[in-house]
Amino acid sequence: MWLPLLGLLLGVSLGLLSDIQIPQVYSNYLSIAVLAALDTLFGGIRAHLQQIYDDKVFISGFFFNILLAACLAFLGVHLGVDLYLAAIFAFGVRLFQNIAVIRRLLLTKWSARNKSPEVQEQE
Repeated sequence: MWLPLLGLLLGVSLGLLSDIQIPQVYSNYLSIAVLAALDTLFGGIRAHLQQIYDDKVFISGFFFNILLAACLAFLGVHLGVDLYLAAIFAFGVRLFQNIAVIRRLLLTKWSARNKSPEVQEQE
């Protein structure tokens, strides 16, 4: 579970320390790619906490989400419509849903861990 978070922190650190400039033309694609990656990361953490994690689902979901979102943005640019906003909205909603489920799962585990010593003391 800590490996994806370590990779995220390493990637953010390298990105902040490097002097790479992304052209303005690609900013829509980059925003979608970052949201798709974060959505997949938090979806993987959620699946791990629910004990249903599968590497194949994680990797295929990561690449499929990025590819689909990039295709929507590309199509939108050629049609003159901001279709990338639909992908941003969808990934944003899923991202917040995954974070909410992760929070509930962690709170449930934390409260169960805190209740177990009290139950043992009463026995």
